[in-house]
Amino acid sequence: MVVSPGRRQRAPARTLVLLLAYQAAWFACVIGAANDMADAGIAAVAAVIVVHLAWSSDRRADAILIGAAIALGALLDGWLSRTGLVVYAGAGPSADWPPVWILAMWALFAIVLREPLRWMHGRPLLAASFGAVGGPFAYAAAARLDACRFGDGAQPVLALAIGWAVAMPLLLALARRVQRPAEPLREANA
Repeated sequence: MVVSPGRRQRAPARTLVLLLAYQAAWFACVIGAANDMADAGIAAVAAVIVVHLAWSSDRRADAILIGAAIALGALLDGWLSRTGLVVYAGAGPSADWPPVWILAMWALFAIVLREPLRWMHGRPLLAASFGAVGGPFAYAAAARLDACRFGDGAQPVLALAIGWAVAMPLLLALARRVQRPAEPLREANA
């Protein structure tokens, strides 16, 4: 089967645009939260998610992933917040919930699970390692921008590493499971 050159070039271009938009929305959300303007960051995240869903080849899978990521984020960041391991800028809807902006970040993360992170699908140990390093790193970057702060000692980083070492393979396994099989490529001459 022959893949048309246009199709081959569109997928990497869309992935690059998605990753750039993801990073811009991440910064908008973190900087907004740090400067008591969380609504602006949440709006940026929402805009990126809406555009992603408009481009998506499988909106159902993306919606499932967004919902699952928010639920998992509510559990992990809610626990981190309740224990004082991580203190977030801005209050959550209640003492048991993390701020809405951090849940928006989980929704944002969900949109990169199917395509940009496809290379980790089916590799749970790699995903766990990536999560154990990348999760604490992202929170540390947010802390440097004053969107959150860590409690004393090494416990916050250890808790984040363990939490993300579990969350990452779970979300990637779900991403692999819920997406539709790829459409068969059509012959160029057909």
